Amino acid sequence: MEVMPIDLTAIISVVMGVSIILIPVIGLTARFALKPTVEAFSRIFEGKGRDETVQMLERRVALLEQQLDAVESSVGRLEEASRFDAALRGPEDPTSARISPPSRGSHPLDGPQPEGS
Repeated sequence: MEVMPIDLTAIISVVMGVSIILIPVIGLTARFALKPTVEAFSRIFEGKGRDETVQMLERRVALLEQQLDAVESSVGRLEEASRFDAALRGPEDPTSARISPPSRGSHPLDGPQPEGS
């Protein structure tokens, strides 16, 4: 059995010639065969992303509502404390709000006043 030499140039030229025709045919076939599959996957992932986004937004809105309730209750308590403080102070009298300066010798620690001064 005799081994014949391989003509490498002829094999490469045949492969390249066939590739010129087969590569576009394979590309078009893959595009039309895979397009529906890729679109289905994209719709699935899009829907999942929307659901997750909606859930995140719902959680954020719920948290904001809780914070708003906390702020409203704090403001209510502050208003109540302000009314209580105003009730303790009594009616506002502009003359009673001023503190009169102490008269000389009116403080018990000042001691007896020298006569003539």
